[in-house]
Amino acid sequence: MTETTYQTTPVSARSPMTAGLAATAAAVAIWAVATAAGADLTVSFGSGQPIQKVTVVNVVVAALVGSLAGWGLLALLRRFTTNARAVWTVIAIVFALFSLGGPLSTISSTGTKVALVAMHLAVATVVIVVLRRTRGR
Repeated sequence: MTETTYQTTPVSARSPMTAGLAATAAAVAIWAVATAAGADLTVSFGSGQPIQKVTVVNVVVAALVGSLAGWGLLALLRRFTTNARAVWTVIAIVFALFSLGGPLSTISSTGTKVALVAMHLAVATVVIVVLRRTRGR
């Protein structure tokens, strides 16, 4: 009779924090480049809706919330499934693609849409790559 032993390693908080901070830094860098290049970075979510400026605070909050949501989902999946990393990756990619609907559906300039899509993709890429490397089931 053979016995299989699984060794679990606690997830270091350092990697998820690194993912969140790196994703936020990437989004802020894109925001800074777009702003320096003269992009207006204002959006409206429909005719008759107010025009809103995309500020660095908006970028930081959105990136951190998205990163924390990804981290939380991965931690939850690790508790309830043995295939957490694969399941989480599929969900993360689907949500990343789904999130592009926000910037693409706004009433804004092409430059603003490009910058917002780049920020979404940068955050998603960093979070997915870094969190996939964290230890756990």
